[in-house]
This record gives sequence, C-alpha cells and structure tokens, in this order.
Amino acid sequence: MQNDEFPLLRLPLGKSARVTSLALDGAARRRILDLGVVSGTVIEPLYRSPSGNPVAYLIRGAVIALREDISSGIMVTC
Repeated sequence: MQNDEFPLLRLPLGKSARVTSLALDGAARRRILDLGVVSGTVIEPLYRSPSGNPVAYLIRGAVIALREDISSGIMVTC
C-alpha cells in the first residue's frame, strides 16, 4: 500500500497504519476519541469475524472490536 489516505476498513489483517483523520460525527466520533483514536495513533487489524463484521483492532495496547460503519470513518495511512 502507498502512503495515500484510505479508510481503516480496507487495511489488511496484520498490517499497521497511522490514523490521519476521523470522518465521523456525533456519538460515534466521541466514542472513538474516548478510546484514544486520535491523529497519529497506530492501529493494526488482528481478527475478522466469520461474517467479516466486526473486526478486532489493536489500539494502544488494547484489542477493540469495531463495526464496519465505524471503521469506514477512520482514515489511515501506511
């Protein structure tokens, strides 16, 4: 992957990326910010559920499951 910005949802398992911006608003944005997902945070997808949604991500040492509607609003770069 290149250094272009793309949604976290597209990041393959086992690859890490750095958050560049949030395209979320309201309660969803507040929840993500409360989890410590801010610009510069490193995120790595670890596991995908059998249905593909949600995905477990390693964020600041904690494993957190995010649904597709949330992870599509988190913009990252490799």
